[in-house]
Amino acid sequence: MGAVTGSARESTSRFAILGVLSLGAMSGYDVKKLIERSIAHFWNESYGQIYPVLNRLAAEGFAARRREKQRGKPDRHVYSLTEKGRGELARWLAVPARYEPFRSELLLKLFLGDAGRAADSIAQIEHYEATQRGLLETYLGIERRLREEMAGHPQLPFSLVTLHYGQHRCRAMLAWCAESSRALKRLEGRRRCRRRR
Repeated sequence: MGAVTGSARESTSRFAILGVLSLGAMSGYDVKKLIERSIAHFWNESYGQIYPVLNRLAAEGFAARRREKQRGKPDRHVYSLTEKGRGELARWLAVPARYEPFRSELLLKLFLGDAGRAADSIAQIEHYEATQRGLLETYLGIERRLREEMAGHPQLPFSLVTLHYGQHRCRAMLAWCAESSRALKRLEGRRRCRRRR
């Protein structure tokens, strides 16, 4: 399959924001904050994307917009999902997810590692391993917090499914790091032996 185009990203942004609105009425600022504390580990949106999408959703009847007065501040616009919007979101949720191409500077450097020192490739893996350990701890902390704060909430199983994806991925990456470090350390040892002869 080809690369995900800008318009594909824009299309998914539209559904990401529709989905966030399905959790309750909110302003553009509220949408951004909810994204940051929930799905930002795998999907993020900037204010520059959120506000135009909200305006389009309202113009197309997928969201309703109301103005709320605030004391000492500009009025804020609050958006809520309409029935038409719920139908559109449900339709999108039923369509298989698109394949997204994967890019990794780490894998590129490791693939080209023979042009440098094995020790540098090992250091790359060790740095990545430390990052994955930290990320796994973060995910485990988020799970503990969610289980306390959302006990019995219908959203909890769906939040945990996405969180467990991250946890499983981290554990798989840690296993790969250990295996790859061992392989490159053996290679480095053989190269040292050859140099000493």
